Amino acid sequence: METIDRVKERIKKLKAASVGEKQYVCPQRARYLTEGYQKNEAQPMIIRRAYALRNVLENVDIFIEDGQLLAGNHAATLRAAPIFPEYCIDWLFEEIDELEKRPGDKFYVHPQDREELLEIGQWWKGKTIQDRCMATLPKDVKEAYSMGILSANGNMTSGDGHIMLDFEKILSKGAQGIIEDAQNEMAQLDLKIPDNHYKRIFYESIIIIYEGVINYANRYAKLAFELAQQTSDETRRNELLEIHQICKRVPQKPARSFREAVQSVWFIHLISQIESNGHSMSFGRLDQYLYLYYQQDLASKSLTDEQVVELLGCLWIKAFGIVKIRPWSHTRFSGGGPTYQNLTIGGLTSDEKDAVNDLTLLCLDSVSLTQLPQPNVSARYHPKNPDSYLEKCIEVIKLGFGMPAMHCDELMIESLMNRGVSQEDANNYAIVGCIEPIIPGKFGYRSAGMSFTNFAKILEITLNGGVDQRTGFELLKQEKSLEDFSDFDEIKAAYQKQLAYTVELRVIGEHCIDYAIEELVPEAFCSGLIQDCIKRGKTAKEGGSVYDMVTGPETGIVNAANSLEAIKTLVYDEKRLTLTDLCKALNSNFAELEGENVRQMLLNKAPKFGNDNDDVDLLANEIYMMFIKEQEKYPTTRIDRGPIGCLSYPCTATISGNVPSGVNVSASAEGRKAGEPLTEGCSPYHGTDKLGPTAVLRSIAKMPNMLITGGNLLNLKFTPSTVATQEGRQKMANLIKAFFAMRGWHVQFNIVSTETLRKAQANPEEYQDLVVRVAGYSALFNDLELKTQEDIIARTEHVI
Repeated sequence: METIDRVKERIKKLKAASVGEKQYVCPQRARYLTEGYQKNEAQPMIIRRAYALRNVLENVDIFIEDGQLLAGNHAATLRAAPIFPEYCIDWLFEEIDELEKRPGDKFYVHPQDREELLEIGQWWKGKTIQDRCMATLPKDVKEAYSMGILSANGNMTSGDGHIMLDFEKILSKGAQGIIEDAQNEMAQLDLKIPDNHYKRIFYESIIIIYEGVINYANRYAKLAFELAQQTSDETRRNELLEIHQICKRVPQKPARSFREAVQSVWFIHLISQIESNGHSMSFGRLDQYLYLYYQQDLASKSLTDEQVVELLGCLWIKAFGIVKIRPWSHTRFSGGGPTYQNLTIGGLTSDEKDAVNDLTLLCLDSVSLTQLPQPNVSARYHPKNPDSYLEKCIEVIKLGFGMPAMHCDELMIESLMNRGVSQEDANNYAIVGCIEPIIPGKFGYRSAGMSFTNFAKILEITLNGGVDQRTGFELLKQEKSLEDFSDFDEIKAAYQKQLAYTVELRVIGEHCIDYAIEELVPEAFCSGLIQDCIKRGKTAKEGGSVYDMVTGPETGIVNAANSLEAIKTLVYDEKRLTLTDLCKALNSNFAELEGENVRQMLLNKAPKFGNDNDDVDLLANEIYMMFIKEQEKYPTTRIDRGPIGCLSYPCTATISGNVPSGVNVSASAEGRKAGEPLTEGCSPYHGTDKLGPTAVLRSIAKMPNMLITGGNLLNLKFTPSTVATQEGRQKMANLIKAFFAMRGWHVQFNIVSTETLRKAQANPEEYQDLVVRVAGYSALFNDLELKTQEDIIARTEHVI
């Protein structure tokens, strides 16, 4: 009992220190990165960038928090956000004085840091990814972004991300082993062969940065030793001396123990975040690749389960300390500052056996202890998994911080194999970001988060003759508007044409962005831990990965289906409304009594997705299939360069983008007013799912889930009383099993009452650590802007 209490006390103190810390902007990464770029201006970009990252690792201020058992920090101070000027910089000039005034995701800037950041920013003007993209994007693609039918702000301003490194490789070979691999490959090159010139440069960049990684760990080893000499607390001195010894060894050399393995994983995970401003760098199947270390140390009695939970708790608090600052235009799509550092547990092993083990359960214990937005926990479920595992997952879900999300192994594995993934690899999938399955260490960058495609906005433009009334831009030239269509099939056909043209614009934009990223920010560090980059002598972005499969997401699918169904039912089938009356109501945003009467009819007299109604459910399926068939026509920029796949597939992981995506959408025929949020993921529109959670699940099961390989996101909100009893938790377990048996893909839960959320709005200081599920991620409720808070509150509150 004493040991457990000590563990809880350590985690409580570390969590309180991190959650209570104000978020500042840290200039040091920008300072040392820029210095590295300037000193190596004549070098090829990948070498220049490797030296720049090495300069950051060897010079940024380092510290070890009191009581922390792991070393390594994202910035020079706790909960500070580095700046990544190579991706975009104009936003900083525009927003630096407004950061602390934001309605959510606030940041603070010290006066001296403000001046330095602006000076650094001047050097980067005209040199960033965003600058290149804006110079090369065609006019019609830019107009599509302006209209709000597409959004690629994240890719142009924050990097790729969405990657899972080969942690098993760093644990078994160490950084020195990766350097030796690069040296051996380089020694075999015949430099008279043209392509080998580029391979030599790539291998040199790998050597440069992994030497920097070793130096970075040695800096922490030295610091830990110095701190040990300064403390009078014998227990803490011994902890620091152990950190010293561990950091002297890993990640340079292979890990020999569980503690060394966790520290090595943390260093590698952390440095991937310092290298690139992309988010969704994920831990993968930690319960699998650390299990042998756990077994070994448990057998030798050098480790206890309590110590494992303690060390993992320290790891999750470290992960929470990774803070990203984004331009406000992108921030609104990622409300609450998520970093989507996913931890995947359970499911099947590569050879199709039950993967649940003791470490799986200890991972659940550790996240129960921290209850933080990071890591983003995803639980794979397969019928081979024991019921006790599902019961444990529900016990954690009951705590109310939105984790773990539940994923159906049988469907995911089959879907990945359908895309060309081998069965062994498909069995080993893990979740990256929100809900997107990839193969650890074998997928390249940006397996998700490419372009947000707004189905509701495309429908609005279709009904307005192909023109966006807000901007005046035309999408695809179209002869008819809503009042002119002769029947519903004509509307649907016009919508299909606009959707197909949107996919063309989306692909063109993604190619422009991909080529800019490939040229300007080649990532040597991450590429060293992606199969088969070193073997092929090229970065992941150039085609070095085993698989190349990428995804959206798509938003507003349910809104578009509800709206089309309302038009079909009320105008054409039942003739309760004329097209003229509908147009008038939509154009006036349902103004006055007449408009409100129309809105109420649209809301209450037409079928809505989420109620197990075939008419609207199958229409949602149909319009998504329109998009999917178009999307499948176009390969990625890595086609014919090595990877398997080089394809795009659908995804509904909209993060908090449903809120800003709705801002530019006028009143819609489902009864939604102009500017209101769209649906998140494939969840029903707020308040329209009237028949309970089972009906919702049946509607979701009718979607083309087998083809939605990027993940189909479903949020359900339950009152805490629903899972307060053993009977209630058993009902939830049965609900999950039934959904997966119907070929559902994913479900996650908010177990929080509206009353609690309203109290948190009124007294935020009393709810500093309240965590809620936003979309495919959780966030501190207080960090969300009011619109996103209200969006969560408005979700239907179910009981079982």
